[in-house]
Order: sequence, then C-alpha cells, then structure tokens
Amino acid sequence: MKYAILGFIWLCAICAGFSAVTALPAFAVDNMESTDAPDLTSVRAKIDAKDYDGALAELRGLAEDNQQADVYNLMGYTLRKTGDYKTSLTYYTKALELQPDHKAAREYLGELYIETGEMAKAEEQVSTLKQLCPSGCEELEDLQKAIAAKGGN
Repeated sequence: MKYAILGFIWLCAICAGFSAVTALPAFAVDNMESTDAPDLTSVRAKIDAKDYDGALAELRGLAEDNQQADVYNLMGYTLRKTGDYKTSLTYYTKALELQPDHKAAREYLGELYIETGEMAKAEEQVSTLKQLCPSGCEELEDLQKAIAAKGGN
C-alpha cells in the first residue's frame, strides 16, 4: 500500500512537471489564446528572423486554407513590415471581422495608422484596447509607446 501511494504521488508529480514544461510562451506577434489556429511556429520564427518574404510565402498558403484571425493578423503584420500598407490594412480588417476582440490585431492596426500618419485612427485603437483590457495589457502599452514615440499623446 505504501508503494502504491508513493507511485501515485510520483505519477502526479510527473504529470504536473510535464504540464509545466509543455506550456507555450506568450508571443507578442499575435493572439495565442486561439485554439483553432494552425501551427504558426515556423511563421513566427521567420518573422522573428525578419525573413518577411519567407513568412509571407508560408502565410499565403495558410490564408487560403484557413479563415482564422491569427493567420490574417500575421499576414497583415508581415505585409506592414514589407511596406505594403494597403494590403496590410485588408488583412487586419479581415482578422478583426472574424475576431473583433483580437488585441494583437488592434495593436498592429494602430501601428499601421501611426506609420501612415493617421494618428486619430491609432488613438481609436487605443480606446478599443482600453475597453478590451481595462487593467492594462501588453498590446495597449506597446501601442501607447508607439504613439508617444511618434509625438502623439
């Protein structure tokens, strides 16, 4: 009986340790809360390495097969980083049509507006983020910092 109890405790410890080890880190590039997103690990690695052409190639295939906010958000992000603001706006809009509370898409849309000189629209995204995370969140803080760096509020 003593060994059965110790074995059970040992099994519980292993399971708890496995859960802690397999937990995913948070990424600022998109909304990791989604459960229906395809595996975007490879895309994120390319974006982190600033391989935007490689990320775009992979995302285009994913976007054809997946109507999913994270895919569209990353597509918008990558296009914005390549300077294609018009198409970037299209993908952020698609992401927000699918998931209006997508905080990363709100942040990145605000950054797009900053880059295109539309500060009032960037401030609208700040207002929306304040409603989505009244206690504050990384996306809100990052957008506010970007506005401040550009000379806004």
